[in-house]
Amino acid sequence: MKGLLFHPQIIMIVFIINLIGTIYGYYWYLPQLMDTPLIFTLFVPDSPTASLFFTIFLYFYMKGKNVPVIEALAFVSLLKYGIWAVVMNLLTFNVSGTLSWQGYMLMASHGAMALQALLYSPLYKIKLRHLSFAALFVLHNEIIDYVYGMMPVYGSLTEYSDHIGYFTFWLSIICILTVYYVSIYRKQKYDIAETP
Repeated sequence: MKGLLFHPQIIMIVFIINLIGTIYGYYWYLPQLMDTPLIFTLFVPDSPTASLFFTIFLYFYMKGKNVPVIEALAFVSLLKYGIWAVVMNLLTFNVSGTLSWQGYMLMASHGAMALQALLYSPLYKIKLRHLSFAALFVLHNEIIDYVYGMMPVYGSLTEYSDHIGYFTFWLSIICILTVYYVSIYRKQKYDIAETP
């Protein structure tokens, strides 16, 4: 399975899919970006930016290079926003009793984002300093979203924004710890075990 996932042609296909998804994601955010103060623009389109990081990682990987800070940003943010979007759409369904086909599409695509972040984790060269930067970026984004009110717009969930902010903070912490375990702790433990 890993051999197939890491085959150059498969990686190229994943790269193209993520590139198209990133472009569509920024397009989807255009209405909100039009009403966003310029200073906050970078922090509004969360999921497209996460997939952009992953697309950049794949580009450099295909060139035979690693950029660990991009890999850390991709891993943390893909995992976080992939899970977040699935949960938000499930919550929308729970609150409204219905979900549009776009909602189901978002659940599938964002679930795939989180999954691919994990599947390609053996290729990352993340160190603690890279993860620390990614953690600061993601947690800073929480402040922008839930203190300055720049979170993605989910109309039916507006009254739950405080609870969503609390959930999102802890989701970020869990994702950061997951990346630490997968990309740093487990690899260090494996390297020590392999040392003669």
